[in-house]
Amino acid sequence: MYLFQRIEEAVFKQYDARRTIGEFILANREKLSEYSMEEVAKLTHTSKPTLVRFAQYFEYSGWKEFIYAFTHEVAQFDANHFDIDSNIPFASQSDTLEIIENIANLRMQTIKETASLMSVSDINRAATLINEAESVIIYGRSPNSYFGEAFKRNLNTLHKKAFVADSNESGLISNTLTSKDCAIIISYSGNNSDTYPMKNVKFLLNRKVPIISITSGGENYLRDYSTLVLNISSREKLYSKIANFSTEESIQFILNVLYSKIFSLNYEENMRIKIEGSRRLESQRKTTFKDISEDL
Repeated sequence: MYLFQRIEEAVFKQYDARRTIGEFILANREKLSEYSMEEVAKLTHTSKPTLVRFAQYFEYSGWKEFIYAFTHEVAQFDANHFDIDSNIPFASQSDTLEIIENIANLRMQTIKETASLMSVSDINRAATLINEAESVIIYGRSPNSYFGEAFKRNLNTLHKKAFVADSNESGLISNTLTSKDCAIIISYSGNNSDTYPMKNVKFLLNRKVPIISITSGGENYLRDYSTLVLNISSREKLYSKIANFSTEESIQFILNVLYSKIFSLNYEENMRIKIEGSRRLESQRKTTFKDISEDL
């Protein structure tokens, strides 16, 4: 996660000075550099030693290092400004047309940013790992598991063994895998190593299973232990938002690009398999619309 997301998480989970300081930082993110350490301590009713401990909680040596990192992160986000707010893309007074246009624009700008975060070499490597794996296991909490199901279905149409791990039995599944298999873990935060799906990382590492993680930017547990990482567009806050519009769009786009690359590795054969499979399994599908009808 990015630093601002880690601060927001602390604000929601902590009930001490970390909440007060965190709330002040998030509320004044654009002008935080204008405040001295003494002023921040006074305005948050804390002390300079408390601010130092706050910085150390996020693994910075002191307040100055923390402020430097935070202000540079803010500058980076501002330099790549989104026209539509990822967290609040419409207001209470927005009419239907404005909601339609804003959601459409948010999806488009999310896809563009996700594409800009993609590494061609990482996509190629991930596609090769999946293509050569005996089995592909996908881990993710709802709603990420829904996207995993769609990706699994696409792989299945190419006769690739793929499964979505049930959260209650994921440990058992992980312990059956080998280095010839491949794991895909989808998690926006990528932290909380003791909860699903990250709790499977240690099992997968012990079994030498390649791990492809789809996660947000910044530092997190999942990123540290993955074979390779595909980056989600990470502008959404963890809690203060209408819905996961941007995150969901980013994840689906990554999985669609990944499937497309896998398909292209054996294009003619995969096209044959896909068409023959559809004819055999979906023969009952009918349409009266000439433009999409086909003779079986």
